[in-house]
Amino acid sequence: MKTGILKTIQNFIKKHQLESLKDVALFIIITLVIHFLWRYWANQLHYVPINDFMSDAQAWMANGVYRQSVWFVQHILGIELSLVRESNSMYFSNESYMYINRSCSGLKQIMQFVILMMIFPGPWKKKLWFIPLGIFIIHLTNLFRIIGLSVVLETIPEYWQFSHDYIFRPLFYVVIFFMWVWWVDKISKRNKAKNKKAAR
Repeated sequence: MKTGILKTIQNFIKKHQLESLKDVALFIIITLVIHFLWRYWANQLHYVPINDFMSDAQAWMANGVYRQSVWFVQHILGIELSLVRESNSMYFSNESYMYINRSCSGLKQIMQFVILMMIFPGPWKKKLWFIPLGIFIIHLTNLFRIIGLSVVLETIPEYWQFSHDYIFRPLFYVVIFFMWVWWVDKISKRNKAKNKKAAR
């Protein structure tokens, strides 16, 4: 019975050329499951059984993001800052401020990407270089987010909350989505095509 239903669904997908929509649906489901499981693990279970490791990892990454974004804001953009390194805080000339806490580290988004790529079908040889590249791109995205929010605080501080919640936070998921599209269309499907030719 179940196999008959699955075959019907598969035939419908092939007939109407909905393979891409199937992949997008799978991406959305996996991403949402990882997101809510992570939130439960973080907020309810406090990262048990590796809570000390996770706390240290987030603090280390937040410190790195803070140092790198401060350097860019000061030396490349020329924005004057007063710094409190103990709390990863930046104070701007217009009396606005921002601090980089552990949730700003980008670790959650990196782990979401890594888990997504490990679950999603594809050749493992290519995942070995694609996953580290994705981690690097997500880190750059996080730096861009912090630097962008710094510019907002310096120029239009009244829009900081809106920018934080509705522009820069979703940016992570846009970047992850486009990396996934790159993986599915350019890497994974190309590998399937090569395997089909080899099988002939």
